[in-house]
Amino acid sequence: MQPNRPATHNPAPTTLREQRLWQIARARTKFQGHLFTYLIINAGLWLLWALAPGAHERHELPWPVWTSLFWGIGLALQGVAVYSRLNCGERTQREYERLLAQDN
Repeated sequence: MQPNRPATHNPAPTTLREQRLWQIARARTKFQGHLFTYLIINAGLWLLWALAPGAHERHELPWPVWTSLFWGIGLALQGVAVYSRLNCGERTQREYERLLAQDN
């Protein structure tokens, strides 16, 4: 009796809708990975700043604010692109389905 081996990869999507859903799932997973990395790295940077000697004596903006701000803006834009219904792939899919319906 052979042991059951876990599948090493998912079966390839067959329909256009399945392909699109696979792309959306992959983009969302990628975004979630980027979000996790952002949180871990920025927490480390802020911790480093907080533990640095003399960091709070100066009355200026903390240096990690720039990393958090600009990286956060980029991450927010990626999140909007991935989770909104306004992204190019969704619009393309709706237009394609509209054209298919016109053709029939």
